[in-house]
Amino acid sequence: MIQYNFPTVLFYGADSLIALTPAIQKIGLEGLLLVTDPGLVKTGLADSVRNTLTSSDLNIDVFDGVHPNPIEKDVTNGVEVYLSGKYDGIIALGGGSAMDVAKTIRFMAVHDPPLAQYDDTMGGDAKIINPMPPLYAIPTTAGTGSEVGRSSVITLKETGRKTIFFHPGLMPDIAVLDPKLTVGLPPKITAATGMDAFTHCVEAYLVDSFHPMADSLAVEGMKMILESLPVVMDEPGNLEARGQMLLAAAMGATAFQKGLGMIHSMAHPLSAEFNIHHGLANALLIKFGMEFTLANALEKPNQVLLEKLKLICNIISKSTTEDVSLLPENLSNFIKNLGISPELKQHGILPSHIPDLAQLAFEDSCHATHPFPVTLEDFHAVYTRAL
Repeated sequence: MIQYNFPTVLFYGADSLIALTPAIQKIGLEGLLLVTDPGLVKTGLADSVRNTLTSSDLNIDVFDGVHPNPIEKDVTNGVEVYLSGKYDGIIALGGGSAMDVAKTIRFMAVHDPPLAQYDDTMGGDAKIINPMPPLYAIPTTAGTGSEVGRSSVITLKETGRKTIFFHPGLMPDIAVLDPKLTVGLPPKITAATGMDAFTHCVEAYLVDSFHPMADSLAVEGMKMILESLPVVMDEPGNLEARGQMLLAAAMGATAFQKGLGMIHSMAHPLSAEFNIHHGLANALLIKFGMEFTLANALEKPNQVLLEKLKLICNIISKSTTEDVSLLPENLSNFIKNLGISPELKQHGILPSHIPDLAQLAFEDSCHATHPFPVTLEDFHAVYTRAL
């Protein structure tokens, strides 16, 4: 018996944000804390969203204490604000960082500290038992898909490491996919978040477990991203392409309930140790991770994995006869066309950093679902190639 879950409520389309207020009022909520980041406050988007949602007398206050790579203090401060006010719900506005902080505030508002005891790798999900306040997610990036996910990632103060918190109750009650809210995203962030969504689709598809629905979403998500991301880069105001990217990001995040892989295990330390945007970290590593995966599949050989890699290669090249050996090169060309140069050295990574990065990647849980075991030496070698 295999259990499948695809339960998130989605409001999709231009101006779909307008439908959120009546949905919130329908269940009798009155005061909500809007969790976002300082950048969205500075651009005025946070106030714009707040004004739209409060047009019917909802009381919404803004908490913007979210770092680009969220830390434990963000959650602690957010919980203090939530508990000090008359709030009965939470709104997450932004990218994956705001979503992760909002989700973690959601359960820590009704559970005792410290946060570390809820670490998923330590069985912490079993300690998340209390009813949680409603949560509504409004993504302003098309990348993490955190608006449909049931996990959050926070860097703990004690360890300095990104830590995963997982529970079905962390999934937002409603996710609003309004492409108008992503139009102002800077080109570099648009590219990086788009590559995050693409990496989710790729790694989820490669996970060696039986989940045909997730596989279908991952494959279709790849196609949508390869089609729409270049359009969005050339035409930032194209709402159709923006909407397709939001859908693809949600699809990728739904698909990776299968798991992820070594690329994410390598990306997490880059964000935690060097503050590199998570999507950019994936973009910097995906070519080299796929190169390593392909070499392993050819050497063993692993026919099932090879067939999946061939399909990914064909999707990128829009061909049915592409030589699978061209997969890394095709990936590299697509990434470069987005304005991303996939070299770690350009982001301050030195050969002397590789041993520690490899150790952190090896300790990260994401590569547990890579299609074959990845060793510490493997991580060292791939990081070195990515320099």
